[in-house]
Amino acid sequence: MADYMQHDRQMTHRGQQQPRAQQVIKAATAVTAGGSLLVLSALTLAGTVIALTIATPLLVIFSPVLVPAAITVVLLVFGFLSSGGFGVAALSVLAWIYRYMTGHHPPGSDQLDQARMKLSGKARDARDKGEHLINQATGGGAHGGTTHTTQ
Repeated sequence: MADYMQHDRQMTHRGQQQPRAQQVIKAATAVTAGGSLLVLSALTLAGTVIALTIATPLLVIFSPVLVPAAITVVLLVFGFLSSGGFGVAALSVLAWIYRYMTGHHPPGSDQLDQARMKLSGKARDARDKGEHLINQATGGGAHGGTTHTTQ
């Protein structure tokens, strides 16, 4: 078989025509395979049309049940998936907080520390400014009234 195919390729590469019998066999094989696939395609189309013709009245009759059932199934699936996603997110946040509190260095802890320092600095500045304005309004001088210690 391999010798035959190699001989066939050599004949084609040399520019010589294949024998007439080989051309007829190839054409007959192509027509047979193509015809079989065409018949199979037609049968599939006919089966689809028949199934649709039978199923359409059933879908119309049962649509008051099927549509709410489909909506319910979609909502249930969405609910379970979102609840699972929120659960995974919550567990990862709790694990991050645990690592942070136990002294490990989880990703993003540097930014959290910087933000905490900025917030405490701003809160201290706002408290000092408020005390200063209260002291000015009451006429207590620079440090009259109560004093607070900073931590």
